[in-house]
Amino acid sequence: MTAFEPLIREVPDFPRPGVLFRDVSPMLADAAALRRCIEALAAPWRADGVQAVCGIESRGFIFGAALARELDAGFVPLRKPGKLPPPVLGVDYQLEYGSDRLEAGAGTLRAGERALLVDDVLATGGTLAAAQALVEQLGVTLLGAAVVIELDALGGRSRWRGDAPLRALLHY
Repeated sequence: MTAFEPLIREVPDFPRPGVLFRDVSPMLADAAALRRCIEALAAPWRADGVQAVCGIESRGFIFGAALARELDAGFVPLRKPGKLPPPVLGVDYQLEYGSDRLEAGAGTLRAGERALLVDDVLATGGTLAAAQALVEQLGVTLLGAAVVIELDALGGRSRWRGDAPLRALLHY
């Protein structure tokens, strides 16, 4: 167990019946716990020369911006459609209940720049796979991905492609 895991709250039947939601809000509200979480996210990447951290909307922004600061890197938000000014590049992807899209500002990353993806939770893997495709479309070198929580039973890791590492701090 990590020093911050006790602050992750279990919320049964949210957002729908049968789902056990892992709420990171209490951990985010505790300065020491948040610091320990960001330090743990950063630890395996410190020697990799991360130049940009790409945070996935929306909780990935929280972790991504803090992680970028910790790694002395820039931060690039990967947003839902219509949130960024043009020009943008985007990737459409399927969810269990429909479809969605992630976008990034064209030119926010330079070709060959060393980037890291970050999000709060890896569940079925659709959003992370779309983020992976999007940053590859931007022409960067993808170092890997970091998530706070991985829901192992949902099998999202199987959608991660390539040799770049995918690291999770907590597994449920």
